[in-house]
Amino acid sequence: MTDKTIKFRIRDESEAEMKKTLHTVYEALNEKGYNSISQIVGYILSEDPTYITTHNNARSLVRRIDRDDLLQAMLKEYLDIK
Repeated sequence: MTDKTIKFRIRDESEAEMKKTLHTVYEALNEKGYNSISQIVGYILSEDPTYITTHNNARSLVRRIDRDDLLQAMLKEYLDIK
């Protein structure tokens, strides 16, 4: 008999939310004509919100993400660690 209980981890949900938020921010930067990757990297390194446009509320959204959690999630993804 197999256990069919589905387990959700809060970390998985928060990582999914971070990913969704970053996509929104990325698109907002693209729409404004910015180099999205460079702008997001600048924000991550400096925590200076002026790297992120206010277009589509992107600046407010990105400030909700904890940078340490984001860097951990990115490193896990890059190293393909689950």
